[in-house]
Amino acid sequence: MGTPLIELNGVSKSFTLHNQGGITLPVLSCIDLTVASGECVVISGPSGAGKSSLLKCIYGNYLTTQGSIVVGQETNRVDVTTSAPREIVNLRRRQLGYVSQFLRVVPRVPALEVVMEPLIMLETDPAEARNKSEKLLSRLNIPKRMWSLAPSTFSGGEQQRINLARSFVVDYPILLLDEPTASLDAMNKDVVVSLINEAKVRGAALLGIFHDREVRDLVADREIMLDELGVAA
Repeated sequence: MGTPLIELNGVSKSFTLHNQGGITLPVLSCIDLTVASGECVVISGPSGAGKSSLLKCIYGNYLTTQGSIVVGQETNRVDVTTSAPREIVNLRRRQLGYVSQFLRVVPRVPALEVVMEPLIMLETDPAEARNKSEKLLSRLNIPKRMWSLAPSTFSGGEQQRINLARSFVVDYPILLLDEPTASLDAMNKDVVVSLINEAKVRGAALLGIFHDREVRDLVADREIMLDELGVAA
């Protein structure tokens, strides 16, 4: 097994429903998990088990109730649960990619610029950033005539492919994948499977949710189950 790039110890998460009398809703309970370089670990479980919440805790969108989440390569490891916002921003910029179920971008920005942005933020040469982005858009079957259009005008499947291109355009050492193939046809699912397996070959650690059993079987090295209480099994 490669170097651990994601390490969760005793992670729990609860939500307090302030508009319902302060009721506490437990979502995750004492999750221990390690994901190493070169492997893809799949999170499975029933709806409501906390799969997406777990990814959001690792990405720093949700604060945990308890536990630690240590993410990153050996010289740049960050405990997401205790880090300052600027450290989380830097972690996301350089080490931690995230494919969510929804594309959130600035309106009216062309699709090509949306994909290029993570590389530009890393001060990549603009010509190199454009070339790499164009290759990914072509590979994900986004027609060239659409590259200058805002993704807000695209179909759900097209928006998801922009999302994927934006996340894979940087060779992140860590990738979180929340149903990356949910709205894709068979041809584009095959492209995503290839991108994931190529990321594994270069040593990335991937943690993902895949409701498509066929895709899951093609990319997963391990599978962990969350039960209805959000407990890893």
